[in-house]
Amino acid sequence: MRLPAWLPRSVFLGGIALTAALFVWGGWERRWIADDGLIVLRTVRNLLAGNGPVFNAGERVEANTSTIWTYLVYAFSWLTQARLEYVVLGIALVLSGGAIVLGMLGTGALWRGLGRGSAGSSPGPLGRSAGSAPGPLGRSAGSAPATLLLPAGALAYIAVPPARDYATSGLESCLVIFWIALLWLLLVRWTQRPPTTASVLILAFVAGLGPLVRPELVILAGLALLMIFLAPGTWKLRASIVAVAGAVPVGYQIWRMGYYGLPYPNTAVAKDAGGAKWGQGFTYLWNLVGPYWLWLPLLVLAVAVLVTRPWSAAVNPDGSTTATSDGSATATSDGSATATSDGSAIVRWQSRLRTPGAVVAVILVTGLLLMIYSLRVGGDFMHGRVLLPVLFCFMLPIAVLPIRIPAREDWGKTRSTALFAVGAGAWLITVIWAISVTNSSGMPNGTVVGKSGIVDERNFYALNTGHPHPILAEDYLDYPRMRPMVEAIANTPDGGLLLPAAAFTYWDVVPPPEPIPEGGAGHTVYFLNLGMTSMNVGLDVKVIDQMGLAYPLAAHTKRLDDGRIGHDKALYPDWVVADTGMVDIHPWLPWYMDEDWVADAKVALTCPETQEVLASSRGELTRQLFIRNFKRAFDYAKYRFDRVPAYELQRCNLVPPPVEPR
Repeated sequence: MRLPAWLPRSVFLGGIALTAALFVWGGWERRWIADDGLIVLRTVRNLLAGNGPVFNAGERVEANTSTIWTYLVYAFSWLTQARLEYVVLGIALVLSGGAIVLGMLGTGALWRGLGRGSAGSSPGPLGRSAGSAPGPLGRSAGSAPATLLLPAGALAYIAVPPARDYATSGLESCLVIFWIALLWLLLVRWTQRPPTTASVLILAFVAGLGPLVRPELVILAGLALLMIFLAPGTWKLRASIVAVAGAVPVGYQIWRMGYYGLPYPNTAVAKDAGGAKWGQGFTYLWNLVGPYWLWLPLLVLAVAVLVTRPWSAAVNPDGSTTATSDGSATATSDGSATATSDGSAIVRWQSRLRTPGAVVAVILVTGLLLMIYSLRVGGDFMHGRVLLPVLFCFMLPIAVLPIRIPAREDWGKTRSTALFAVGAGAWLITVIWAISVTNSSGMPNGTVVGKSGIVDERNFYALNTGHPHPILAEDYLDYPRMRPMVEAIANTPDGGLLLPAAAFTYWDVVPPPEPIPEGGAGHTVYFLNLGMTSMNVGLDVKVIDQMGLAYPLAAHTKRLDDGRIGHDKALYPDWVVADTGMVDIHPWLPWYMDEDWVADAKVALTCPETQEVLASSRGELTRQLFIRNFKRAFDYAKYRFDRVPAYELQRCNLVPPPVEPR
């Protein structure tokens, strides 16, 4: 069927624009910033204030998992001088929409290139293989079917409610899918044209950023870099790939280990990211897949691609298709590849690395490995969040679906019509499914934290703050305990340690010992919800948590086997009283705290190993400390102590303090 030359391209580009616009609109309709998203902004506030990349001034803790996300927010905040929450919202929507655009462009390029064989084929000005003889309107000579590239897998992704929830949220989810989509597009284009040295090094640089986008993305980064390193090229080019890809992440890793005293963000220590909770992981997987029947569109589209075999002919930008043959490639002096008849097994193997099929394999294997990793660590407590990159990887090769429209003389013929029906039917099923799940709820009771520990985080905070779109820090003042916390700080000018009381209307304040220094001894707030707490107080107020995201002492406690996922550490407040040096006797201690436990904690804190670990983040950062931190970062990351002070005394062979008479 002869289509106007402008129609296939217009349908493809229009589909991209529509899908991206729907995603941005959907993200805006569900806009919010999570409590965990506000944690990032505390670090940004400290950067802007000149305190460095820390959560609390004077204590070097990397409380944010994504390094690039932190500095991206910081950079735009510094440039715009706009309110941090609005900066985050703007960046998130741009990156989310951009991820869809880049992903669909990459998949469109994939279908235009899969049928051309190796990278050695030389594309023409419109992306067609050199040598194909275009007919009228840019179609190949002869009677060839036309093809429309329609949004498919991309629609499936944006239809899932958690995808739109985390299009904003203040977390790095938007950056993660944007980086994956960008790398996908660059890899696909790398397979389709003889690469220049510059294009290969740009690809290597982008791939190398993966661990700084999020640590587990080292999987995709590593596979991509290995593929382009082993592909045809000179050893000079390979050395350049290693240097360019490693410059930023290796440089930052050296600095991280010396500055923070850890080989990865403190969040990985607090959550014991190396631990295994397979059962909880499968619960988390089904919590996302089951309610939305998420397997349906992925299965239907995958079957459609396998049955219709759109890679058997290249899809030209005008919608025509060009049958092509396979070939091999060899390297030229600048590292590019050209077609050759060389029968060398090594050359043939290397040439296959720079093919669209290899790129598809890398992205699908990445999705599988990321899913296995998520299953192993037990997933997350936020509905669907950590599986979104997995879904995005699985979606990318089918982000758009080629629908082959038979030539006029082929209509009615069994094979041509059947292939068209399969493709069109799969697309129609995907669209119907997407519409049906768009406004569904995967967790009807998601505002309640049940036995699984998983919660619909956005709905939870919308309900508990009374704001349908909690974005600003002060929106969270309507969360239980927040206003009383601000009042308690204002009412205790001498300072003290704030501990959450059983009732939501007040806080227990443990005072500092006398004499009180001029200006007060300062406040420390000990509470799980770090984001809303830290963003509603000044930077002079220290905010720490019992789980250890921003508190090294809690981070290095042993994991609770039966704890809620993502919250399976809980340091007793006795340690905090001992650590902050507050008054340790009644009646100044809250009634539920034991003086003997606090006394034991004071002695336990003198354990040499514990003191060394704490000094790695609290000590003055001298050259000697930087070197020691760098050398012992992995040892510090593995260090754990017992949360019961008396047991810790035994572990560290310390003499218990004398029991004071009551």
